[in-house]
Amino acid sequence: MMKVYLIGAGPGDPGLLTLKGRDALAAADVVVYDALANDSLLGHANPAAEKIYVGKVAGNHALPQHEINALLVRKAKEGKVVARLKGGDPYIFGRGGEEAEELVAAGVPFEEIPGITSTIAAPAYAGIPLTHRDFASSVTIITGHENPDKPGSVHNWPALAASASTLVFVMGMKNLPDIARNLLDAGMAPDTPAALIYRGTTPRQRSLVSTLAQLPAAAVEARFTNPSVILVGKVASLHKTLNWFEQKPLLGRGVVVTRAREQASGLAASLAELGADVIQCPTIEISPMADYAELDDALNRLAEYRWIIFTSVNGVRHFWLRLAQAGKDSRAIGSCKVAAIGPATAEALTRRGITPDFIPERYVAEGVLEGLLAREGGDVKDKRFLLPRAAKAREVLPDELRKAGAVVDVIAAYETIAAAHRKDEVLERIKEGRLDCVTFGSSSTVENFLSLIPADVLKAHPEVQLAAIGPITADTLTAHGLPCHIQPEEYTIPALVEALKKHFARV
Repeated sequence: MMKVYLIGAGPGDPGLLTLKGRDALAAADVVVYDALANDSLLGHANPAAEKIYVGKVAGNHALPQHEINALLVRKAKEGKVVARLKGGDPYIFGRGGEEAEELVAAGVPFEEIPGITSTIAAPAYAGIPLTHRDFASSVTIITGHENPDKPGSVHNWPALAASASTLVFVMGMKNLPDIARNLLDAGMAPDTPAALIYRGTTPRQRSLVSTLAQLPAAAVEARFTNPSVILVGKVASLHKTLNWFEQKPLLGRGVVVTRAREQASGLAASLAELGADVIQCPTIEISPMADYAELDDALNRLAEYRWIIFTSVNGVRHFWLRLAQAGKDSRAIGSCKVAAIGPATAEALTRRGITPDFIPERYVAEGVLEGLLAREGGDVKDKRFLLPRAAKAREVLPDELRKAGAVVDVIAAYETIAAAHRKDEVLERIKEGRLDCVTFGSSSTVENFLSLIPADVLKAHPEVQLAAIGPITADTLTAHGLPCHIQPEEYTIPALVEALKKHFARV
């Protein structure tokens, strides 16, 4: 099917993409995207889709506009569905109208899917409503890109200065002194409230409020650059009262999440909700086993086991995948008792209709052993335990069970392999001083992260705080000569998030 979707990606917060935009992305064979579109939005695209970057930022266009137009037409005429992902809204200073005209001229069907424009969203996230009964009943959106002094300027400065409208200028930081001067020369009061919002709706957002006369100097002093929205009008006075977004406790903090991508979403989402600039840098990837013969054999002998101990969500997932492959479901567990190490693992079991018989209070081998012994009347001699888990994992728990007399089958349900995603970005952020914290959810993430980013680099940048989910992970950091700055009392992801929140509130 030949079709092009012109999709507004929104201003930066990936949560502001519309549902229709998300669905169009998922259906596309080709995704053509800008620098202004949040990278994480590409996660909504079909993994098999061709992704073409045509990044457009001031003074640096990866592809000129006429070539972008030709690209959209060419890909569509190959019989493909094309998603043209553009920052903000395609029809508000996004040249989407020009692209649509080219498509019509070429006989290519298209749809425009509106996006939330930065002219509305950035002020809203800075606590500035564009209209308010007491201050403004209209809004004027203006390009600040043109030279205000050129003959025949499209801007009617006297009309803009005389109106009671909220004025919103985009792409205007270079011309900010000229914009302010023209409004003042046209009669606007020097003490008119005015504001700047930099990278609105993103973790890097910051804003300032001044007066029209003082705004250019305030911008220089505070080092405001593009992309910033310039707002002039009485509504800017509400910033101090309504500025909700910039009150988030981790706003702007660069935090690396090293968990495998399959496990990282909850941690990443929780940190992002608190305003953190999350860099997902999975140091391990979860991979199926090449040979499941051993696990499949155990699944056929489940009646022999007294306990099945699940130590991770991945263990649960791959165990059930093999059950399904054998044409079985949760009923196959029969009379086996089930232990879950940690609440996330317990939740994964509950979703599959299994209520764990035991969830230890302490998620370390000693705590698990104590709880199991208590439930077995202090005697596990000759009782069989099954541990479906990663191919390479610590042997402490099975060793302790065997010492107590149990028969333990440790069987690989999946493999973890090292990954190197975003290594260069993490290194660059460390060197630029834009990384605040690295989080570790297991000893393996420590080992794998340090194989990418040497411990000496972290030692040379003590401002980067290291967070471990529990004492075993913290001990792994210590073994490499690194401190553990943050560790929750409870070894869970929610507790780790809360520990980061409290730590950076003190810094």
